[in-house]
Amino acid sequence: MTIPRRSWRGAGAFAAAAVVGLAGGVISAAPAAAHTPTWVVTCSDVSVDLTAYSSDVANVVTVSVVGGKELLPATTFGREFHTKTPLQLPPHDKELTVRLVVKAGDNEKFSRDLTKQAPVCEDSTPTPTPTETKPTEPPATQTPEPSETATEAAPAPAKSSPSAPDLAETGSSSATPVIGGAAIAVLLAGGGILWSVRKRRSAQH
Repeated sequence: MTIPRRSWRGAGAFAAAAVVGLAGGVISAAPAAAHTPTWVVTCSDVSVDLTAYSSDVANVVTVSVVGGKELLPATTFGREFHTKTPLQLPPHDKELTVRLVVKAGDNEKFSRDLTKQAPVCEDSTPTPTPTETKPTEPPATQTPEPSETATEAAPAPAKSSPSAPDLAETGSSSATPVIGGAAIAVLLAGGGILWSVRKRRSAQH
């Protein structure tokens, strides 16, 4: 059985068309895959990596917190863009919605407007406010009452023993005025005798 040449020609043309169509699909799909941005959102920061963009046009990227802080203002880049240091998220006690906007300068269909959720960090939970404790007043100390037993136990002053010898008298005794009066009387008597003797002698002469 002989296959006509026209059939072979038709089959070859169909195969060639299929190959061209497949190659065209791969070529058209390659730029779309190349323009897909890569970014990572954690509880504390955001990292962005954009590669294989067109260097012949101006591309713009923006990162922000929805309803809050702008983490990366509109920045123009060429073929690639990378965050040198992660973009720091503000402190938060609930999930944040982070938005990434990429505007491709070569074609609007390569632009992206994406969002991701930033969870709450475990160590960012607010610590409870410590309650103020009032200082306790020290208990009042009671003055101890003097012990009666201690008073009773105090030794009584020692009494002088009757058998102890009297101490020698160092001062004047009660007989001193009597002796002084007798001495004066003797002096007066002597003076009177002397006066009477002189009177007699003067009378004899």
